[in-house]
Amino acid sequence: MPGPFEEVVRAHGATVLRVCRAVVGPHDAQDAWAETFLAALRAWPTLEPGTNVEAWLVTIARRRSIDVWRATRRRAVPVGDLPDAPASDRHRDLDLWGALATLPDKQRHAVTLHHLAGLPYAEVAAELGGSVEAARRAAADGVAALRRTAPRWWHDEQDGDRAALPQTGDRS
Repeated sequence: MPGPFEEVVRAHGATVLRVCRAVVGPHDAQDAWAETFLAALRAWPTLEPGTNVEAWLVTIARRRSIDVWRATRRRAVPVGDLPDAPASDRHRDLDLWGALATLPDKQRHAVTLHHLAGLPYAEVAAELGGSVEAARRAAADGVAALRRTAPRWWHDEQDGDRAALPQTGDRS
């Protein structure tokens, strides 16, 4: 595969991190991100020319994130003092990840891959193993569910810091 691997990390690192956060949440996303790029680096020399590198990385990120998520479920939970309440923005982010976690797997992955990772529906469909229309429907259903359950601040957010939830009819 032509080009140094560092360029791949630089070009796709943010997308991979968004996918990892969507699967494991903000606390374990860095671990999943690192695992993703370690696996990708090992496979890099054998990658076929013409491969869609971003879709390939998203697939690895999703699978490695699931591995990290499974490993964290086996960890002991500390029972000491709880930290102070998170800052307002951090609390909002945790609310977002919590809301995403309530979605069925297919909807969560469709929303994550299309709206957070920016993949077109054709690539989301390939990743989920269905049709483009099924991927579009799963993302729309997921967004609709998030709109129904999201806290009021999510709907009213206008400061540009966070993108508003996409309209369910969004066909991009």
